[in-house]
Amino acid sequence: MQKIFRLLALTTLLSVGLFSCERDDDGSVDGWVDLGLPSGLLWANCNLGADSPEEYGNYYAWGEIAPKENYSQRAYVHSYGEAHGYTKYCYSASHGYDGFTDTLTLLTPSDDAATMLLGDGARMPTKEEWEELLNECDSRWDTQNGVKGRRFTGPNGNRLFLPAAGERWDDTLTYRNSVGRYWSASLWMDYPNRAWALDFDFLSRHMYYYPREIGLSVRAVREAR
Repeated sequence: MQKIFRLLALTTLLSVGLFSCERDDDGSVDGWVDLGLPSGLLWANCNLGADSPEEYGNYYAWGEIAPKENYSQRAYVHSYGEAHGYTKYCYSASHGYDGFTDTLTLLTPSDDAATMLLGDGARMPTKEEWEELLNECDSRWDTQNGVKGRRFTGPNGNRLFLPAAGERWDDTLTYRNSVGRYWSASLWMDYPNRAWALDFDFLSRHMYYYPREIGLSVRAVREAR
């Protein structure tokens, strides 16, 4: 089943093309923004699957590399359709299929949608890299071309806009234009059925853990060359 899913996903990736997020007045170069962070990390100017900073883009389950119609436990590629049937990224035998466990706590490149779509060193940020963005940048609730979201301003004055794209449960999109939720590459270490994500609205922004099968936004990062 997983081999069939990956073949279909790669076909989808080939059909959507390369990273082509348009430039904005935020200091981006070729779609990447240097915010002047201590790590030197560069952030993509728009969401995966989007062509402009305010466009929502695609939604991905954690560890899946293509968007889909239904985001449920039964449709999740890294399980056998149940909360205790995980087949990858599972350190707890009680959550693994037939007692399965492994030691993976960060997404591998083959399960990272940003890497598979963008290549060239792109990947999903870790929990710690999202926390650097939160700690080192000023942010405010803002509107860009009619879309609500959070604008982050780095120590060097360059800016990054994250639209409040909501989330997908089953076949339903909820919280659009009021909440932003963005996957990290980091598994939650209390229970392997969840992973860390950035969570924000007009009042707050923080890290939280969400079920791996739901569809959230992805914003890529890469190291400076």
